[in-house]
Amino acid sequence: MAQPGQIVILNGAPRSGKSSVAAAIQDTFEGVWMNLGVDVHVRHVTPLKVRPGIGLRPGGDRPELAAMVPVLYAALYESVAAHSRLGLNVVVDVGHHQTDQWSRGILADSARRLAGLPVLFVGVHCPVAEIMRRRNAGQSDRAGEYLTGDEEAPPEPILRWQREVHIPGIYDLEIDTGRLSPPQCAKAIWSRLRSGAVAPTAFERLALTPPPP
Repeated sequence: MAQPGQIVILNGAPRSGKSSVAAAIQDTFEGVWMNLGVDVHVRHVTPLKVRPGIGLRPGGDRPELAAMVPVLYAALYESVAAHSRLGLNVVVDVGHHQTDQWSRGILADSARRLAGLPVLFVGVHCPVAEIMRRRNAGQSDRAGEYLTGDEEAPPEPILRWQREVHIPGIYDLEIDTGRLSPPQCAKAIWSRLRSGAVAPTAFERLALTPPPP
């Protein structure tokens, strides 16, 4: 039986740099690293009629999709677990939040689905001013996908992401993409992996955490 592959979960708001860090991990880490994060899941796996799927932002702006999101997250994490059990390393970029009734049990459920597997849960932080700059600059392949606005007075949905995505804030490692480049963030993650797990890990703690009321 193959030794389980390492799992690195990058949790942060949209445009915080998670995808760039994931790409740096794939480019520089030893071994084979599969990317099974939100970009892959939403843009290439999820049908249009239920998008943004696991990318549904806090605040319930698409209530008709709410019942589907926990199932999509469960499927994502079961896939991550299957890859790891086959010996493949996995990097996952997501934006967990527990703002709405439908989302409050997802993080703990996700942690339980990876029980017994090596998981490093990384909080990806980025100043909101930098996030706004990135949103306003746009991306050639994602025209119209990201909300834009005044960098000095960001729209409430963007501020809500900043507030909610890092609750409860239980991580194995936290990085700041406003201060560090993607390769530097990847290097920090690699150093943390080489230092070994500290028990209990973030996901072991989260698996035991009841959802907020």
